[in-house]
Amino acid sequence: MKQVFNQRGKIIVEEVPAPSVSTGEVLVEVLYSCISTGTEISVLGSGAKSIIKKALEKPENIKKALNMVKEKGITDSYSRITSRLDRPLQMGYSASGIVKETGEDAGDFKPGDMVACAGAGIANHAEYISVPKNLIVKIPESLSLREASTVALGAIALQGVRRCRPQIGEFVVVVGLGILGIMTLQMLSASGCRTVGVDIDQNRLKLAQCYGLIRGINAIKEDAVNIVNTITGGFGADAVIITAASKDEVLINQAVKFCRRKGRIIVVGDVKLGIEREEFYKKELDLKISTSYGPGRYDDRYELKGFEYPYSYIRWSENRNMQEYIRLLSENKLAINDLIENIFTVEKAPEAYDFLKSEAKPLVVLLEYPSGKDYSKKITLEKQAISGSTKGIKKSSINTAIIGAGSFTQEVHLPNLKKLAGTFNIHSICCKEGNDAQYIAKNYGAGYATTDYRSILEDKEIDLVFITTRHDLHSNLAIEAINAGKAVFVEKPMAVNSAQLAELTKVIKEKNPVFTVGFNRRYSPCMLKIKEIVSNRISPLIISYRMNAGFIPKEHWVHTEEGGGRNIGEACHIYDIFNFLTCAEVAEIDAKSIETNNEKFAINDNFAATIKYKDGSVCSLIYTALGAKSGPKEQMDIYFDEKILSMNDYCELVAYDNKAKNILTKGNQDKGHFNELEVLGKNIITGNLENLIPMWQLMQATEISFKVEEKLKK
Repeated sequence: MKQVFNQRGKIIVEEVPAPSVSTGEVLVEVLYSCISTGTEISVLGSGAKSIIKKALEKPENIKKALNMVKEKGITDSYSRITSRLDRPLQMGYSASGIVKETGEDAGDFKPGDMVACAGAGIANHAEYISVPKNLIVKIPESLSLREASTVALGAIALQGVRRCRPQIGEFVVVVGLGILGIMTLQMLSASGCRTVGVDIDQNRLKLAQCYGLIRGINAIKEDAVNIVNTITGGFGADAVIITAASKDEVLINQAVKFCRRKGRIIVVGDVKLGIEREEFYKKELDLKISTSYGPGRYDDRYELKGFEYPYSYIRWSENRNMQEYIRLLSENKLAINDLIENIFTVEKAPEAYDFLKSEAKPLVVLLEYPSGKDYSKKITLEKQAISGSTKGIKKSSINTAIIGAGSFTQEVHLPNLKKLAGTFNIHSICCKEGNDAQYIAKNYGAGYATTDYRSILEDKEIDLVFITTRHDLHSNLAIEAINAGKAVFVEKPMAVNSAQLAELTKVIKEKNPVFTVGFNRRYSPCMLKIKEIVSNRISPLIISYRMNAGFIPKEHWVHTEEGGGRNIGEACHIYDIFNFLTCAEVAEIDAKSIETNNEKFAINDNFAATIKYKDGSVCSLIYTALGAKSGPKEQMDIYFDEKILSMNDYCELVAYDNKAKNILTKGNQDKGHFNELEVLGKNIITGNLENLIPMWQLMQATEISFKVEEKLKK
């Protein structure tokens, strides 16, 4: 399918795979999408800026970059930053079309429904989009799809009016008469308000007279404050809604002067809020920010997971605002059709954006898409795939596919696979979004990109599958990959509950595949050296491991059913280390979490777990989100045979005995990600699978995490 992107400030149209449909989502064939004359042109300008200029605009990014350089080095850091900047950005956030497919729990939508959709990164300028059910609304047959494609802009304007709480007869000044401004003044007029419009474009002022404006003011040529005072009988406006954008404080302070005492200012546009206090204070004004489409915006639980807010408590949620805007259009309470100044086919998207930036200053420009066009969730790139087979092979290159190439995989696994190009051939990439799959596949020379993981499982040329999706999908995808005859590398955790683990273990025992889990720390130089030293021990081990994990908000996916929580999702790494070093079965497990009234912490954010092994060793983990970011993240001390081994953040390993202190390793941080893949590749090629992590240790690390979770919740 065709999709529009912004690459370094230039509009391009690319062929990418159609998106896949997940639970709670609807696949929509787009017929029209609306280009935002404000937001999208602003983003386009930002994309063309240099790295230095972007850094100067946001100084906090300089600190992040310096920290990255300290950890990754200059070359690697520069490569990562430029890669992010070069990545094409999806454009668009308002569209209309026809439902083609529905996922499970996607509401009452069905194929053939005409719908309007909203959402940045969702309602893209693309022939097909996959939209969560709370960002899509049905449209009546009486309303054209062209008008309905403005639904996001309409919901933004409507939310601004709701924040204003207008009353019949009030004077309201609308600053900025672009499309949002004209939508806003129409809604205010329908509410019985008397509206005054302020702009610097005489043509827009003239146009606005047709939509309920009682007086238009040219902010450059006229004394706007004096005119507003005159119109309102010297009192000032009851409210001001700012729908314009400004990089200085002029608009906000002018709005203060427009207002009567105890008036209100509602900011819809991107305005700098450098308010001069004196007049604002004397008038005792209310300042309100209007957040996009309304309640639900920026709440992933609402937008992506489909949780609806109770009608009785939040009357006008994001989706209800979208519905109401569509109703107002269908009942001719709002006039939008005459504001649509041009329609371009998707192939001519660059021309559409040029038109928006022209002196014509159009209010609404749409992109049009062909109807009834077939779509594919797979796109072949210019590369010849290397033929191969499955388990037990001995050949020079392993055809490797990635399912779920998120940020970690892009920053760690894929660069390492590229470094090991003599061993691994990156054959194909699967992501939920087609643009992600295509971009990554191109960057790494893969044969094809797809949004349907079944394409990979059915491909007989693929030997090895990397499963690096969100945690709750790991076990089921691993089972399907094993049943398809693939070797499997699955990122930790192996499973997020006992039922998943039991099912996966059963399949592994039946099929005996090449299978490993991303427990990379055991492959780090520090840990390999420790293993070498303790392998000849006489006494059991006492291990104290501290993970200063840092705070992650509860709404983050790692805390949800997708992530399984921080103990199951991350602490399993450390349980694997304990298994690796003791090489013993577990005897007892205990765990305690801190007790706090601070609701920002989850039960598995701050805890201590103790595991006693059958060889007599005792290993303890302190996992905390309470520590300082400036401190080391991971430290470990091991006591045995009158020796101490102390590991600091996988950078340094120090040994103490009764005679001296010896620094065994010291250098850049290395958590074993590269070594992990190197070992995997050698094992697959040679057929010597004994060097992979023993299955009983994989299972035991996962089972420990489940047992610790039970203890924490008691």
